[in-house]
Amino acid sequence: MALHQQLLWGSLVLILCLILETAILLLCAKALARFSSRFNDSLKPRHTAFLIFISLSFVLFAHTLQVWIWSSGFVLSGALPDWNTAVYFSLVTYTTLGYGDVVLGPGLRIFAAFSAVTGLLGFGISTAFLVGAIGKVFAVDQTVDQTVDRDS
Repeated sequence: MALHQQLLWGSLVLILCLILETAILLLCAKALARFSSRFNDSLKPRHTAFLIFISLSFVLFAHTLQVWIWSSGFVLSGALPDWNTAVYFSLVTYTTLGYGDVVLGPGLRIFAAFSAVTGLLGFGISTAFLVGAIGKVFAVDQTVDQTVDRDS
């Protein structure tokens, strides 16, 4: 694949992945709002743990889906011979771990680098989301505790 093709396809897959992550995190925010409204009157530690579990599940799903999208790109482009290798390479590249035991030829190295950029941006977005979401969960938890203390 020529340089301009790698840049084009890498950019398109990166944009697709980030749109997908954003959509999944918006769904997560809606789910958290729905569940936390049910718990507002009696937010217990198990409710807090449940809300955190929901957040982590959505984030994990978003990242797993992105790894599969990159794996598909590597298999469909013929860069990697099978799904096992493609998923492994995608996961190692996406997380920027980069073991180096599977290496692409020069015609797809730039394309593969976009997988690492996607992972960096995705983990940054996810971290910001989790900090905000979990911060709100604990803020609601403290509000409930203060209300209970005042009523006692």
